[in-house]
Amino acid sequence: MGALSSKREQYYRRRKRSKKPFPIEGEYRLCVYKSAKHIEAQIIDDFNQNTVVTSSSKEKIYDKKKTTKTEMASLVGKALADRAKSKKVKNVYFDRNGFRYHGRIKSLAEASREGGLKF
Repeated sequence: MGALSSKREQYYRRRKRSKKPFPIEGEYRLCVYKSAKHIEAQIIDDFNQNTVVTSSSKEKIYDKKKTTKTEMASLVGKALADRAKSKKVKNVYFDRNGFRYHGRIKSLAEASREGGLKF
C-alpha cells in the first residue's frame, strides 16, 4: 500500500508511535485528547492503572468564559498543573495521543510547564 488514504489512518499511525511500551513505577503520563470543541488532559499512573489528576474544558468553571480554543487549552493546562502540584506530581511523560504538537496541544503543554510540570 502506497500513500495513506485518509487523515484517520495517519492519526492512528502517529498514535501508535507515540505510546511507551512498558509502564515504570513512579512515572506518570500526561495524556491529551482534543475534539472539535473541547480539550481534555489527565495525568495517569500506568503502573497502578490509576488516574491521578484530570482537567477538561467541559468543566463548569469554563462555561462563562469567552475565549478562543487555544486560550482555553492554556487555561486547562494551568489548572492541570495546579491540581498536580496538590498531588505532589512533578515529572510526567507527555503523551500527545497522536495529535501533532501544534496549536492547542502546544499551548496546553506550555501552560502546564509554566505551572510547574516537567517533561
